[in-house]
Amino acid sequence: MRLYAGIDLHSSNNYIGILDETDKRVFGKRIDNHLPCVLSALEPFKNKLEGVVVESTYNWYWLVDGLQENDYKVHLANPAAIKQYEGLKYTDDKWDAFWLAHLKRLNILPEGYIYPKDLRPVRDLLRRRGLFVRQRTSQILSLQSMITRNLGIRMSARDLRKLEVDKFDQLTDANQIFMVKSHLKTIEHLDQTIKDIEKMVLSQVKLKKEFTLLQTIPGIGTILALTIMLEVGNIKRFKKVGQYSSYCRCVKSEKTSNSKKKGENNKKNGNKYLSWAYVEAANFANRFSLEARRFFQKKKAKRNRIVATKALSNKLCRASYFIMRDQTPYDEAKLFC
Repeated sequence: MRLYAGIDLHSSNNYIGILDETDKRVFGKRIDNHLPCVLSALEPFKNKLEGVVVESTYNWYWLVDGLQENDYKVHLANPAAIKQYEGLKYTDDKWDAFWLAHLKRLNILPEGYIYPKDLRPVRDLLRRRGLFVRQRTSQILSLQSMITRNLGIRMSARDLRKLEVDKFDQLTDANQIFMVKSHLKTIEHLDQTIKDIEKMVLSQVKLKKEFTLLQTIPGIGTILALTIMLEVGNIKRFKKVGQYSSYCRCVKSEKTSNSKKKGENNKKNGNKYLSWAYVEAANFANRFSLEARRFFQKKKAKRNRIVATKALSNKLCRASYFIMRDQTPYDEAKLFC
């Protein structure tokens, strides 16, 4: 008798539900998030288990790694793609766990990618770089706003970095001077943190062969190429370019009927870090590539700047897919023909 297990994972506990081939519930229990407890609960059923489904929550690493190290066949469920019957009046953790097992039994479980354990820490470190970049931008914008509000002048980010508070005679209030000093110290600290992260990442990983050609795309440098490489993992897991483009959130999400928009689907499906990387690449390509700028201007004239940027990012996303898959250099003539 084959068995199927589903685990509904939370921050401090999880619920394990096990079904047999006939959908009969053979085990169900809530357990603390402690690996030995989970392994102890699954042990009596280990030889018959066809697979263990774990819900892809923010804290799945420890559980998936622990189960795989103990020879369990683990499947990572994609909760954004799982659809339940909307007529249900009541559901709970118990229902969700057995539902995951049920989907696996029917072989219709939407699965997520289990990223290799050895590369996960460096990928997460590079993700933190984006967090510090956003915080630095917030500090710069706040300081610019304060100076404009009090002095009526607009200073660029480059000028702010050269600002010497002691020589800024126009700021006479001690509180204002203190705020400027605080902002500048924070910006300097974040600058150094970002550089340290980049140095740490570059010391651990180098661009793989299939990703080196990404740097032939105008707008994609070392950091963006590393981001794409570490987020994609194995490009062969995407069978079609449309799947990759959708995963990168480069396509619009909407429902249409009779050629009319009736709503939107789940915009959060996909990888937000790849979405950011290709938007950044589009902004840089718009500066340094003549053909990219022409394409951007045409789209902008028809719609607006945001739509034009997203359209250009989708272009670069689709081009990078074939570059990574086929190991061919970037050809601007083909992309903007």
